Amino acid sequence: MPYNDSDLDAFLDEALPPERMAELEIALRDDEALKQQLTVVLGRRDAGVHSLGAIWRRRRMSCPSREQLGSHLLGVLDLGHDDYVRFHLEVIACRTCQASLEDLRDQHSSAEEEVVVKRRTRYFQSSAGYLSDRVPK
Repeated sequence: MPYNDSDLDAFLDEALPPERMAELEIALRDDEALKQQLTVVLGRRDAGVHSLGAIWRRRRMSCPSREQLGSHLLGVLDLGHDDYVRFHLEVIACRTCQASLEDLRDQHSSAEEEVVVKRRTRYFQSSAGYLSDRVPK
């Protein structure tokens, strides 16, 4: 499969989906022309020549903020913005944003578990006196 400079830039930034990264890495092992193309891309980066797309990816210009990802997770974004966040996560498959969303999910679920444990403890503590009074003697 042919790879363009944009693919190689994204590969160097680890911004490709995992399957595509693995595919490109395997191709680099066997394809001398692709290795040469990667060397040219690296040389251009080292010389300070950057494409608009590379700058856009590196600076994460299209990535939603962590706050917006949290709002998406809670389902409180307006429809248009929510559609974009879903597109960014599912179609563009931004690994950074996917990891951030997963982290937010983990935080949310652990916070919910903590609330449940506290609630159960309060219920138990508030009813413990009633239970000891009802024990037959």
